[in-house]
Amino acid sequence: MHKLKLFVVLLLVIQTGFSQAKYKTISSQILGEDREVKILLPRGYSDQNEKAYPVIYVFDGDYLFEPVSGNVDYYAYWEDIPESIVVGINQVESRDQDLFYSEQNSLPIDTGADFFEFIGKELIPFIENNYKTEAFRVAVGHGETANLINYYLIRSNPVFNAYVAISPDLASDMSTYLSESLSKVQQKIFYYLAVSTDDVQHIMEDVKVLDGKLKAIDNNNLLYTFSEFQGPTHYAMPAHAIPKALESIFFVFQPISKKEYTNSILKLESSPVEYLVQKYQEINDMFGIKKQILINDFKAIAAAINKKEKWEYYQDLSKLARANYPDTVLPKYYLGMYYENIGEHKKAMKAYKSAYIFEEIGGVTKDLLLEKADEIKADFGY
Repeated sequence: MHKLKLFVVLLLVIQTGFSQAKYKTISSQILGEDREVKILLPRGYSDQNEKAYPVIYVFDGDYLFEPVSGNVDYYAYWEDIPESIVVGINQVESRDQDLFYSEQNSLPIDTGADFFEFIGKELIPFIENNYKTEAFRVAVGHGETANLINYYLIRSNPVFNAYVAISPDLASDMSTYLSESLSKVQQKIFYYLAVSTDDVQHIMEDVKVLDGKLKAIDNNNLLYTFSEFQGPTHYAMPAHAIPKALESIFFVFQPISKKEYTNSILKLESSPVEYLVQKYQEINDMFGIKKQILINDFKAIAAAINKKEKWEYYQDLSKLARANYPDTVLPKYYLGMYYENIGEHKKAMKAYKSAYIFEEIGGVTKDLLLEKADEIKADFGY
């Protein structure tokens, strides 16, 4: 199964790399030259609606764009992450100049400072002026570019909301800069850090030091994840780290999993319906996306209500279903379950029967509701 998943991702990488990516040339006044970027738009992207998308900026786009865009397309297809715009910054002919920094203070200088400004003052405005974007931005880097993306984080107003640092080749002062900045951030920041046991020796050592510093930070605004992979080389690391990074950053966006159901929902002392509302509000707050509550998430909450026999929450779940799926049988189904379990069987029967004019959804059929109504009628003689 794992090999099949990797094969599917590989096919998507090939498709996105050769058929969907758009190449754009940006004339930069800061750099004094043209720069090429690759852009992958989501499958459902259209100028005819108001939907907007997070943007994932991929440094080293000449080789890192395809694995990132392939994984983004794959996970978005299954609704594990939001559909996103992916922007790859090609650096094959300018990498050394783009990454130039001072040996004295580890900060960008000369051509490195120009490239830093190009991203914030020219590239990002270009993308946001020409495409339908949300305010949520992700930066992805590998090796030296994984060091570069940190410069956007240590400034007073971080440009990106999430950072994916894969096997970063850190400047000498970077771990100190990062730990100081992340301990004070006033907004939610996702930081994903990855290294391998077979990575470059000095990278392994420096990343372990950085990991220790970041784990010691007591700041609820820092959402930090560290992965240490067993075996991949430095150049194989992106293929292993990118899927984990996407899962980590967009965890709250994912449908309720068995782990979330068991470890979080079943342990609630408060309302599981309110938990569901807050989950989707958090998606809106973090990513700027008003996501409709998934049917499977409704089912997970209903299962928890059954498991804990907290029947009063079925009434709340019915109201939430009416707000999200008003033309379906779902609101009446949950209302019927509420009445049935508190002993109001005549009201339950009426609720089930009244669903007949609505649309079926998520395996909840009109026949199922009519059967439940008939069972009540047979049992109680109504």
